[in-house]
Amino acid sequence: MRKLAAGNWKMNGTSADLAAVRAVAEAAPGGIDVLLALPATLLDRARDAGVALAGQDCHAAAKGAHTGDLAAAMLADAGATAVILGHSERRADHGETDDAIRAKAEAAVAAGLAPVICVGETLDQREGGRALDVVGAQLAGSVPDRAPGLVVAYEPVWAIGTGRVPTPDQIAEVHAFLAGRVPAGTRLLYGGSVKGSNAAEIFAVPHVHGALVGGASLKPGDFAPIMQALAAS
Repeated sequence: MRKLAAGNWKMNGTSADLAAVRAVAEAAPGGIDVLLALPATLLDRARDAGVALAGQDCHAAAKGAHTGDLAAAMLADAGATAVILGHSERRADHGETDDAIRAKAEAAVAAGLAPVICVGETLDQREGGRALDVVGAQLAGSVPDRAPGLVVAYEPVWAIGTGRVPTPDQIAEVHAFLAGRVPAGTRLLYGGSVKGSNAAEIFAVPHVHGALVGGASLKPGDFAPIMQALAAS
C-alpha cells in the first residue's frame, strides 16, 4: 500500500501561493503519494503543478440552487481527484452530521473523486473514555457502502492546531480499531499537530499509512521533512 502525505490548506492561499504548490511537488520524495487540498479558487490554476489536488468539501447534490456551494463534479472539473469530507471544523462550524457527510461522500464517488473522510473525538470525549465509541459511530455513519479510493483520517479534535499530540499508544489503539472496520486497502491517515520533529515517531505506529497535515503543509520547508519521514517509514 502506497503511503499518503496529504496537506489541508483550509482557508488559506491566493495566487501568490501557487509557487508553494510547485515547491511541494518538487520536494516530494519518490515512493509515496502527495495530495494538497487547496481552496477551490486555486485548484484550476494548480492543476499542472505536479501534485495531486483535493477539494476541502462538496455539496451532496450534483447541481442546483445552493448558492455558495460546490458540487463534486465542479471540483473534478477544476482538477481535483479527491475531496476532504467531515473535517472536525466542518462538523463544528457547520453542524455537519454523519448522514450529511455520507451523502457528500456518495456524491464525491459519483463524480469520480476519492473521499477523504475525517473522524475524531473531542478532549471531553477522550477523557471520558469514549474515543473509540465516537470514532466508530462517525465511521459507521459517514462512510458509504461503496467508496473506491476511500481514505480515512483520524484527527483527534483536541490535537488539531494545538501542538498537543496523542501518545503513540493512543494513536495505535484508534488506528487498529479503524483498520478492523474499513475495507481492505483503505489508507488510514493520522492528523493533528504533525510536524517534522514528530513525524517519524507517528509513522512508526502500526496502521498509520500517512498524515493529513494542516498548518505545516502551507510551507514547503515545513512539509518536506514530513514527506521525507513518511518515505523513510
